[in-house]
Amino acid sequence: MVKRTKYSGPCALEATLAVFGSKWKPALLFHLYENGACRHGELRRLIPEVSQRIMTQQLRELERDGLVLRKDFREVPPRVEYSATELAQTLKPLFVSIEKWGKEQIKNVEAARKRYDKMNNKEQSE
Repeated sequence: MVKRTKYSGPCALEATLAVFGSKWKPALLFHLYENGACRHGELRRLIPEVSQRIMTQQLRELERDGLVLRKDFREVPPRVEYSATELAQTLKPLFVSIEKWGKEQIKNVEAARKRYDKMNNKEQSE
């Protein structure tokens, strides 16, 4: 069953994040950018933490949103490939920017988490 996401309200950011803002969609798109067309099994090897059911669901949602093209070769045994569409390629600069921010700022985020956790653990023990 494909999740039906409605994009209502005035916030374009919220609508945009709904398209690729799940846990696995950015990773799927990243690997399709990097590797070109991939079969389901190849994607599973590249992202072993995701279950087959969730990967299939996420790929269907990306296909529904026009970001992934699913090509069924109608062969025996079955062969299906997934690739990033032209629309998905327009997101690539955004992903590159997010990756750059992560490389530059993740240490600051981790330090903030440590400070927060230390402060909140201290308060809880009192």
